[in-house]
Amino acid sequence: MSRLSAPLEDRFRAPSSIFWIALLVRVAYIVLGHTFRITPHNNHFEFGWETGRVAASLAQGYGYSSPFSGNTGPTTWMVPGFTLLLAGVFKVFGVYTLLSAWVIQSIDSLFQALTVFFVFEMGVRVAGHRTALWAAWIWALYPGIIQYGVKWIWETSLSTMLFAWVLVLSMRMRGIGDPQPNRAPRVREWILFGVLWGVIAMTNPTLLLMAPIQGIWILIGMAQRKNLIKQTALALLAAALCAAACAPWVIRNWIVFHAFIPTRGNFGAEAAMAWAPDSIGMPWGATVPTVELAPEHQLYARMGERAYVQMRGQLAWQWARAYPAHFWKLVAWRFYMFWAGVPHTASPSVAEDVREAAHCLTSIAGILGLLLALRRKLPAAGLFAWAVVLLPAIYYFIIPGSRFRNPLEPFFTILIVYLFQQAGGRWGFSIPVLRQLWPASHPRSVSSAT
Repeated sequence: MSRLSAPLEDRFRAPSSIFWIALLVRVAYIVLGHTFRITPHNNHFEFGWETGRVAASLAQGYGYSSPFSGNTGPTTWMVPGFTLLLAGVFKVFGVYTLLSAWVIQSIDSLFQALTVFFVFEMGVRVAGHRTALWAAWIWALYPGIIQYGVKWIWETSLSTMLFAWVLVLSMRMRGIGDPQPNRAPRVREWILFGVLWGVIAMTNPTLLLMAPIQGIWILIGMAQRKNLIKQTALALLAAALCAAACAPWVIRNWIVFHAFIPTRGNFGAEAAMAWAPDSIGMPWGATVPTVELAPEHQLYARMGERAYVQMRGQLAWQWARAYPAHFWKLVAWRFYMFWAGVPHTASPSVAEDVREAAHCLTSIAGILGLLLALRRKLPAAGLFAWAVVLLPAIYYFIIPGSRFRNPLEPFFTILIVYLFQQAGGRWGFSIPVLRQLWPASHPRSVSSAT
């Protein structure tokens, strides 16, 4: 990990055993659970969904196109970050093959295992070594986190790792937890900051909401005000590097669609699905029917993606204005589902109840941990609060999903551990083993917990 950025002190390095156990547990689950045997229903659509379709089109030589069934022409439905990675896997190991499924799931598992290092360093810098160690182990072994590496072929694991990385980088640049906290950020750190945000923009554009917040947060935290002009110039350089990373995609979209499309170009279609008068707020079903003979799919193919999305967007705004009470009721319902859990099926079951309860409880514990961190003025608590407020907002209006909370999980894990650690110190746990393994730190001192 020291090769990824500036050399780190030993206390910021996670034990390598946690990384290897995290990776081996996930790969073993893929093999023993046969999660690489993805259903071939609807021509393997569940193998990566829209991302899989575009990746297959690329691997087969048809270009960046066709996010649904059939050859429907160029697309901006998905940004190219994870799509290009999956296309490379398809090119080498075959389109929709069992080997390709195993390889991409193993790569996703690697992204999750690498996140262990960032969870640990973030934990040390924010709340101390013991909190960091517990958080890293929970990240490595908690089934609710593992599932997105071993089952979901999507950008979730990659974007979560990248976001955790840029959070850690901003803490280094701010000097949190460093022996010399007042040093100015280095040029190479600003360069890495800009490049990372460019990669994130092409992987999960929603996370871009945090880019200016982090940049301003770094600049505000500078103790050496005499370097503020230089550091502001470097921040602008980082923004330019981020834009440069996105430029090929923007230029391609301008040439193909004759429109400025900086990230994804499907908002109108998503909004029409979300705001329709008959919508119940659930994310079940594709935005556009994937069966080629379906009328909506034929309309999409005949009009072309750009015209279709614009048409559906106009219809969505008409519905929102015509049925405002229904619109805001759905927003409130999606807010609830984002934090309490989204039903995976229409038929309730014990497994579903357990899954939703776990999601809800971790949301509650994470938010309580954040409130406690804000009250105790833990380092970076304000940055975490901005992420909790901003990043879920788009999903309240469009589509909820448990996986959309995943980028918050690295610091949520830390906050949950911190919450219970402080509760143990305040009220005392009656289990002697826990008291030995997890002694409470002083309630208002991060250094004592370290």
